[in-house]
Amino acid sequence: MPRLSKVELIRLQKKLITDEAIGKKFGVTRQAIHQLRKKYGIKSNYFKNPERNKKIITLYRKGSPGTALAKKIGISVSQVYRIINDAGAKKRK
Repeated sequence: MPRLSKVELIRLQKKLITDEAIGKKFGVTRQAIHQLRKKYGIKSNYFKNPERNKKIITLYRKGSPGTALAKKIGISVSQVYRIINDAGAKKRK
């Protein structure tokens, strides 16, 4: 496991966003970073998902295509459509 201080891990989390990206930088698994984050009591970035999902649904209802939303938000197209389908969102005509 990499030797990271709490401050360094918080900084990396703001910059690289995911545990997976941080793990790749240090050549360890995302689980190792997850455990380190839990040890320090640092929340994951997933608590921001409801806010992100509302933004996706709003833009989709206004007519933005799912592929454009995926690129803009930085997630996969299938993830965008899962969020849209879970919310039962329909495009405006």
